[in-house]
Amino acid sequence: MALDDSEHAAGGARIVRRRSALARLLRTVTSPYYRYRNAKVLHGVRVGAAMLVSIALIRALDLPYGIWASITVLIVIGGLQHHGNIRRKALERTIGTLLGAGLGLALIVQHSLFGSITVTAILMAVVAGVCGAFAIGSYGYMALLTAITMCIVGGFGDNQVSEGLWRAADVAIGTVIALAFSFALPLHATYTWRYLLSDNLRDCARIYTRMAHGDWLSAEEQNAVFLRMARRLVQLRAVMPWVAKEIEVAPGRLDQIQQLHRMLLSALEIMSNGVLTRGDPAMRAGFAGQCGRDATVVRLVLLELARALRFTNVPHFRMPDALPPALLDPAAVVANAAAELQGPCWLNERVAEQVERLRALLVETEPAWNIERRTRITHRHEHQQQH
Repeated sequence: MALDDSEHAAGGARIVRRRSALARLLRTVTSPYYRYRNAKVLHGVRVGAAMLVSIALIRALDLPYGIWASITVLIVIGGLQHHGNIRRKALERTIGTLLGAGLGLALIVQHSLFGSITVTAILMAVVAGVCGAFAIGSYGYMALLTAITMCIVGGFGDNQVSEGLWRAADVAIGTVIALAFSFALPLHATYTWRYLLSDNLRDCARIYTRMAHGDWLSAEEQNAVFLRMARRLVQLRAVMPWVAKEIEVAPGRLDQIQQLHRMLLSALEIMSNGVLTRGDPAMRAGFAGQCGRDATVVRLVLLELARALRFTNVPHFRMPDALPPALLDPAAVVANAAAELQGPCWLNERVAEQVERLRALLVETEPAWNIERRTRITHRHEHQQQH
């Protein structure tokens, strides 16, 4: 009996472990945050699955030159990750691929008529030059794919028309497969933007509170934390065009948020290298006594902003309230400070002002970047229309 009980318990433990692994997998796939954290893995799985489907389909249909379908899958889907850039890039790559296939077939036809490798080479050079000129513009990848596909389909013009047609068909099949998989579990650029900004605001709250209460950062810790936040700032800039497309917010509004974010980091970095860095413990204690209470209020706003950006689907989600007007009055802040603390207190007030302006912009744009709420409202409207 005891042995049966132990076997039953072991079997139950295995089931629990399997369920736990399945739950983690489902959470990774369905949760925006976990998809953001595992974006590279998910994108790799998506590309690998698309490659597998292309190979299976080409082998099943026994199409000549089928490897070009798999190559096209890699070319088209390789860089498509964020939902915001999929629509435009997918259209660009489809047009470029089809245009290149048409040019490749035309190259074969002219070579069969004239039979001159010199003419063919000149025509290919002209097309490559035109595509190269457009490749450094806003439609660069479409131009680049046009030239690549022309070479794949047409070769040096000495391919048979039937061979060119088969290669064009393979390229079209690969493009369709790639586009189908490019929409599978894409990562919204908006989530990347939100989570990166949330992480930076949380770091800002931590180091700002430490400095305001006299617990200064060491040089090594200061370099590490500001380098980390600067990297996130650069990453935020990179995804902003796609965020603007996804949430339909004017790019200028996102630029304002980015600018205030950068100004906040600059103010904190100046504060961390200011006179208090070289001040004695009494001076730091005086600053903490003068500005520590205000810093606690600013810290709460920063943390609430970070929490709002990170968790918009919690039951009690709310954006933080405005900072008290008295905290944003520079004359009152500086007038109440000792002479040697007026500079640090003025800078502290600048931090509070930038946090308040950033809070106001995030509150204003929250209906747009809160994708979860927009989805719930859309589903509610659809449900009401059905009934």
